[in-house]
Amino acid sequence: MLDPAHPSISLRRQCDLLELPRSTAYYEPIPETAENLALMREIDAIYLDEPSYGSRSITAVLTNSGWTVNRKRVQRLMRLMNIAGVTPKRSTSRPAPGHRIFPYLLRNVAISHPDQVWSTDITYVPLQNGFVYLTAVMDWYSRYVLSWRLSNRLEGSFCIEALDEALSHSQPEVFNTDQGTQFTSAAFVDRLLDRAVAVSMDGRGRALDNVFIERLWRSVKHQEIYLRDYATAADVEEGLRLYFEKYNHERPHQSLDNLTPAKVYEWGVAVQHGRRVDCCP
Repeated sequence: MLDPAHPSISLRRQCDLLELPRSTAYYEPIPETAENLALMREIDAIYLDEPSYGSRSITAVLTNSGWTVNRKRVQRLMRLMNIAGVTPKRSTSRPAPGHRIFPYLLRNVAISHPDQVWSTDITYVPLQNGFVYLTAVMDWYSRYVLSWRLSNRLEGSFCIEALDEALSHSQPEVFNTDQGTQFTSAAFVDRLLDRAVAVSMDGRGRALDNVFIERLWRSVKHQEIYLRDYATAADVEEGLRLYFEKYNHERPHQSLDNLTPAKVYEWGVAVQHGRRVDCCP
């Protein structure tokens, strides 16, 4: 997003406009070693299958698989990957200044139509010589992916970009997220509250509160990311563009009576607006 060579806007002014600290413009991250990247890929695969596993259990699995690794190293890499075992913990943390936590609103709620509930999340995407983060906005009823973005950092701007794109087409009654700082910031939450969208946040340690997007990550990684073994961020962006196009418009889902997410989403919205459609039963 920053252009040091911009002819009329200084780098300092660009940072001010984007509400980024100037140190961000000059920061050059130290790349992880090849061994750590391989270890992170293995941690990701373990966590995807067993999201209840914390650093202790993942360390044990890695050790049993022949890795020489201690728990502190696994903990550091899990923090870098933005993952944690979804098991109940004492609530000892506090939100960042200006960040608000909202209650979970969807327990025992029947999902009956598109744009009733949307949700978002972030997942780690391994590359051959590094990694990026992926966020997506999904409609719960149809499993339709409304928008997505990639970033090489865990700052909130790419999540806001994905939200803005989704909101440019429609809006939900309820928007569900986890309690990550990207989603509790005023910049993110106010976009929803200004539209009278109810904000819902997962309870700490609850694996099923955002289950639909967790299933999406499993599909993306097993059907695309792990198979392709992308070399660069540009490669994975093009690959995911094709994947999500096929996921939304071509691939039937058993949970949707073998219809596509796009067809269910469009049909459901049409019914809500009182229009007759013939694409779905």
